[in-house]
Amino acid sequence: MTISEAQELVDQWIKTVGVRYFNELTNMTILMEEVGEMARIMARTYGEQSFKESDKDKNLGDEMADVLWVLICLANQTGVDLTEALRRNFEKKNIRDKDRHRNNEKLK
Repeated sequence: MTISEAQELVDQWIKTVGVRYFNELTNMTILMEEVGEMARIMARTYGEQSFKESDKDKNLGDEMADVLWVLICLANQTGVDLTEALRRNFEKKNIRDKDRHRNNEKLK
């Protein structure tokens, strides 16, 4: 699935199953909640925290998909074409960071 297809599918789901989008501020808050859930799994899987019983059935991929879902909702609501935005972001990074990481002694 392409990013554009994902934006269309999320929009169709929202309009048919979800009834309507939550407002932008609500979705921004939900995005932060979802990022927090993803961070919790990362901290327990790759960090030094131990899993709580309630965390053991959580799936990192599913949490990442939740983050992506809400980000797509926000893009749809605000008229952002994520494919185009990502393309422009690559261009920006290729210009700004062309030699930055290669010349970073900490990365060698």
